[in-house]
Amino acid sequence: MTGFKDHFSAGSAAYALHRPRYPDSLFAWLAEAAPSRALAWDAATGSGQAALGLAAHFDRVVALDASASQIAHAAPHRRVEYRVGRAEASGLPDAAADVVTVAQALHWLDVPAFWREARRVLRPGGVVAVWGYALPAISPAIDALIDQFSNRTLASYWPPERRILDERYETVDFPFEPLPAPPFRIELEATLDEYLDYLRTWSAVRRWTARHGGDPVGALAGRLAPHWRGRCRIVWSLALRAGRAAGAGG
Repeated sequence: MTGFKDHFSAGSAAYALHRPRYPDSLFAWLAEAAPSRALAWDAATGSGQAALGLAAHFDRVVALDASASQIAHAAPHRRVEYRVGRAEASGLPDAAADVVTVAQALHWLDVPAFWREARRVLRPGGVVAVWGYALPAISPAIDALIDQFSNRTLASYWPPERRILDERYETVDFPFEPLPAPPFRIELEATLDEYLDYLRTWSAVRRWTARHGGDPVGALAGRLAPHWRGRCRIVWSLALRAGRAAGAGG
């Protein structure tokens, strides 16, 4: 698969292990909003975190990613069919899906082309939902250090496409009937080492390392350690845009 900007294949195993899972309340809400629960399409699935969440509520999930390496590291599930392919050209039939989702990946897509594909694939009244998260809340001292790491140390290493995530997808043209959604967030507890492993999955960290060698996260660890006690609570608020395709609602 060529023609896409591949920021994560080289770290697929780490991505599968260390990226956080999304709250089940989000997938339950999507299932309630959908016209039926027959088919969900998770575009740009990565290693399948959102696909597994959808599988708890939908009869069948097609999970597509342009990276064969990401798909190879996805956790199997009897209701999930993983495929290698572009989100902008899914190969799914017209009006087939009740829900189309993109988790933490809209900023890597050709957004107008993806919207066209989502409109084609959604059945009347089907739901499209895209979401992501940026920096979490842990504690004031830790948050300040992570903000400095992200916005100073790594500032020039973030791919420019990621800007729309920092803007919480609010600046993206969204050609669907808006669907109001409650707030959702990811909450977990992690050791410092577990959190550092998550940071190493960032695209900007990988780009920094490719240019300089070494590990910028390792240098950060010493500054975080005095503020991290055991397992710290980490909260990411989700930036979510949801809408409904033209036709009768669910």
